[in-house]
Amino acid sequence: MQLSDFDFPFDPSLVATEPTLPREQAKLLVLNPHQQAIMHRRIADLVDLLDPGDLIVVNDTRVRPARVTGRKPASGRPVEMLFVKPVADREWEVLMKGTWRAGQAIEIDGESDVTVLSREGGRTVVRINGAWPIPEWFRVHGRMPLPPYIKRPPTDQDREWYQTVFARDEGAIAAPTAGLHFTPALLSQLTDRHIELATITLHVGVGTFKPVTAECLEEHRMDAEWVEVGTAAVRAIERAKAGGRKVVAVGTTVVRALETAALQGMLQPYRGETSLFVRPGFQFKVVDALLTNFHLPQTTLLMLVSAFAGTGFLRRAYEEAVQTGYRFYSYGDAMLVTDPWTRSS
Repeated sequence: MQLSDFDFPFDPSLVATEPTLPREQAKLLVLNPHQQAIMHRRIADLVDLLDPGDLIVVNDTRVRPARVTGRKPASGRPVEMLFVKPVADREWEVLMKGTWRAGQAIEIDGESDVTVLSREGGRTVVRINGAWPIPEWFRVHGRMPLPPYIKRPPTDQDREWYQTVFARDEGAIAAPTAGLHFTPALLSQLTDRHIELATITLHVGVGTFKPVTAECLEEHRMDAEWVEVGTAAVRAIERAKAGGRKVVAVGTTVVRALETAALQGMLQPYRGETSLFVRPGFQFKVVDALLTNFHLPQTTLLMLVSAFAGTGFLRRAYEEAVQTGYRFYSYGDAMLVTDPWTRSS
């Protein structure tokens, strides 16, 4: 398929800048690709849409306050940095604009600064200097890395809004946004209905958001992201499958994690990196249903959902979402896709 096939309907006025509160009152577009059926519900209705014994799998990554503003020493001009991932002790890969050379310093406060170590091929590595322990340094100096389509500065409220209730291991530069819809009250209701929960970890990084620039999708390469699918999650999935119950992936990151763990033919525990690019034609082995937010046109996230729902049917669903005023993207509404379009035998 071609990149132009994923130029889906979009209305900038529908981009959500704050979440629906309470979170479980967000709209939910329910899609059944095989029946070509669309229903309009709420996230709270998951309690009725799922069956006892179904298994919800969530991503427990925690978003780091990874956006840091520094200053050029000579001019005092601000420098925006997004700290992507650690590469060594106090050394980090960052995204930043401008022309930099090794050895240049960026002031942060009176007690710490950042030194540019290298800048090659769009990859910049810096060292954090000073006595601050790294987690504390980010807590004090960092802001939540809201996506650029949210046209406002991050606030202290975003430290709660842009974090799932499952968040455990810090390492993501963006939230697994489908998980943002869950609240303790909703989880309690799901538990009362005997709907089970399992966790995996995928630290959302550049790979998830790397723009697709090749017109032919086969030429796109995903950047690697860290993933862990533990034994407990695998056993829970095996029990659900044996009982004829659904495995419901909460978000595209969960899909990529679970399908990575099954690439060798059967699901097994996996710990390492994944560069899996799920696009139309992919044969799903693990996931039976997908809860996901609405995604930007021409992105790998939209391509993954297209593989699950069918490109034509998903386009019709997006058109209906635009026409009926669904809120889009990270703080927006969601869709539940059941009975996937394609699956391996």
